[in-house]
Amino acid sequence: MQIILLDKVVNLGALGDVVKVKDGYARNFLIPSGSARRATASAIKEFEVKRAELEKVAAARLAESQTQGEKLSGTSVKLTQKAGVDGRLFGSVTNLDIAHELAKLGFTVAKAQIRMPAGHLKTVGDHAVSVALHTDVMVDITVTVYGETA
Repeated sequence: MQIILLDKVVNLGALGDVVKVKDGYARNFLIPSGSARRATASAIKEFEVKRAELEKVAAARLAESQTQGEKLSGTSVKLTQKAGVDGRLFGSVTNLDIAHELAKLGFTVAKAQIRMPAGHLKTVGDHAVSVALHTDVMVDITVTVYGETA
């Protein structure tokens, strides 16, 4: 299916690009999320009329994400979980746990924006975690997990 992108999409294209994707990806994800529209002749003409407005909105979102990224950069999140004597956790620290702790610190971050390269945290100590605030803004934070003996 041919679609026109209304926002930058990772590994697909930038605002205004006409790309071909699988029908299910377009129908089930891109179009409902507002990131794309079917690339018909009328839709392309309508997009060209609104292009400046969409670019302005995208630039404002990017600037807001960069501002939040500067504040969030270098932040350290501290969590306490039950752990054994060897430093392994009973359970794990997930991206939802980190999102809740960031919310307590005053940052609004969705759990889907938190990137954990090695998966969920299962040991006590310091761990590097990335937060994707925007497709172009990636911020590294430190998550410190403390063990609490049962």
